[in-house]
Amino acid sequence: MAIRPPMLRQGDTIGIVTLGSPRDAATIDSRIQTLQNMGFNVIVGEYVYSQAGYLAATPQERASDLMNMFENPDVRLILPVRGGVGVADIIPYLDYNFINQNPKIITGYSDITVLLNVLYIRADLITFHSLLLINFTDTTPAYNYNQFFAATSVVAPRRLENPPGMPLISRVPGNVTGPVVGGNLTSFVDTLGTPFEVDTRGKIIFIEETREDISRMYRLITHLKHAGKFDDCVGIIMGECSNCFDSYGKTYEDLINDVMVPLGKPLMTNLASGHGYYKMTIPIGAMTNLNTIDNTLTVIEPTVSP
Repeated sequence: MAIRPPMLRQGDTIGIVTLGSPRDAATIDSRIQTLQNMGFNVIVGEYVYSQAGYLAATPQERASDLMNMFENPDVRLILPVRGGVGVADIIPYLDYNFINQNPKIITGYSDITVLLNVLYIRADLITFHSLLLINFTDTTPAYNYNQFFAATSVVAPRRLENPPGMPLISRVPGNVTGPVVGGNLTSFVDTLGTPFEVDTRGKIIFIEETREDISRMYRLITHLKHAGKFDDCVGIIMGECSNCFDSYGKTYEDLINDVMVPLGKPLMTNLASGHGYYKMTIPIGAMTNLNTIDNTLTVIEPTVSP
């Protein structure tokens, strides 16, 4: 059983870090103001506002910001500004033994997918495929906040349900239980052939993507298939492919029917997640039941500690 970080309470301290690409100061400051209006204390990493082309700072600098947040006893939640690119650069510079002994809630999606899975694999820490700092706005759907705060409080079991009008769709029947791994497909594939490759044995694989050509989605999923990642998993969850582009007359729906269904693994699709407007909070590393007979998805253990 993976380590559960301490739960989040109103008034706790949130540490802001930029771990991949930079973002403008005005956006960062407005989102921090939203957190403060919610009653949270906020501290900011040294390189949060830094910009070095498509990266915020050097890998060592970004990694030091993250480790400083794990080392700060006041910080309860570590919240990356955004994903972008370059998060994989920092993972060789993290102290996984220290993180294991000092667990914190850490959340995000997009390129943060790399970090979420590596922290689960290397530090045995439950992490959260959920909101980034840029998502804390006055216009963020209540669903997204409700999902996030339910996952970071002691609630279990917790049924993962899409917002009204957006049904979960079961494609291949089965009833399996295992930890969830994965997230953004591009970032997931980037770990293949590295020391930080995601272990899918006995796991439920979750995939989502944005702004990709369906033919490239086919290539990425085929890469996972040839790497054996679908051979040893117990089930598959497909999230949205938001703003993706049809290719050669093929749609995302065609890709699911042509490539994913024939894998024969219990398969659920249409999960509100990641880059979509509605963002379900998926705990990476938490024991989850995927029941595609009853069309339910349930986190069966608490994902934080009291």
